[in-house]
Amino acid sequence: MTSPAVDPAPETHPDAPEPRTASAASSTASAPAVPARRISGAVWAALGIVYVVWGSTYLGIRIVVETLPPFLSGGARFITAGLLLAAIVAWRQGPAALKVTRRELGSAVLVGLLLILGGNGLVVLAETSIPSGLAALLVAAVPVWVVLLRAAFGERPGLGAFGGVLLGFAGLGVLTVPGLSGEVKIGGVLLVVVAALLWSVGTVSSARLPMPANPFTASVYEMLAGGLGALLLGLARGEHHGLDLGAVSGRSWGALAYLIVFGSIVAFTAYAWLLQSAPISLAATYAYVNPVVAVLLGALVLNEALTWPILLGGAIVVGGVWLIVSTERRG
Repeated sequence: MTSPAVDPAPETHPDAPEPRTASAASSTASAPAVPARRISGAVWAALGIVYVVWGSTYLGIRIVVETLPPFLSGGARFITAGLLLAAIVAWRQGPAALKVTRRELGSAVLVGLLLILGGNGLVVLAETSIPSGLAALLVAAVPVWVVLLRAAFGERPGLGAFGGVLLGFAGLGVLTVPGLSGEVKIGGVLLVVVAALLWSVGTVSSARLPMPANPFTASVYEMLAGGLGALLLGLARGEHHGLDLGAVSGRSWGALAYLIVFGSIVAFTAYAWLLQSAPISLAATYAYVNPVVAVLLGALVLNEALTWPILLGGAIVVGGVWLIVSTERRG
């Protein structure tokens, strides 16, 4: 799990016109309608990166844990990515861009532990025992948990959002069938469900805590905190005992490098740019495209079985997420 969870909000756009008063509207009623701005090729390219790269991270994680321990590899990934992103921010925006207050740093550390150590770390651990496509579909239910958490904080998501929640839980029920029937380890399935819940808590918390204003700066501290937490947990679990780096396969090293550069930096940068350059409703579509990409890649590259619970449950979850995102964007 490397992508931010969807926290639907009313759509805003930097180029959207200011609302006009009634008199202004009547005075320009005879003016020709301005055609809607076409979505540029750059936007589609960035969206393609987010779709494919974030969708492929589940496959990358599954290949990494073939010969590397889960938490140590996750810690190495995010510490390296955090340091690289810090260098990029300092180079492009100056070292001052990395300065944060003590409260902002504390908030970023907490969110990083929830998202990266809890959310991503448990997914990596789970993928040692369950298919990558199944993990992706279970994670796809993050917007379902987000809606429930927002409601717990007193917000009022629309009826369509709650309909999406019901669909999402129905899909999750179907997706647990492989674990209940013994086809996969139920412990791995439950780990991903907990991971999605922790990721959702981190997402909702990030909107209510004093976070750094620069999203790239916030991500630097989140990655470093979460990566350090994963590294320490891996050492506490004894993952370094008997670890022979010489026995790690070349494809595991390659997948780890891919996750660092593309999964953690390139795709995130593309997504952050999309939030500034495209309608949020378009950027949010990654939430129900990524799991489809992940399932297809898992089947094509790793020959993961496409069983009826995965296909049916996945379709229900994706449908629920689509309903949540589309309903909230109209709100």
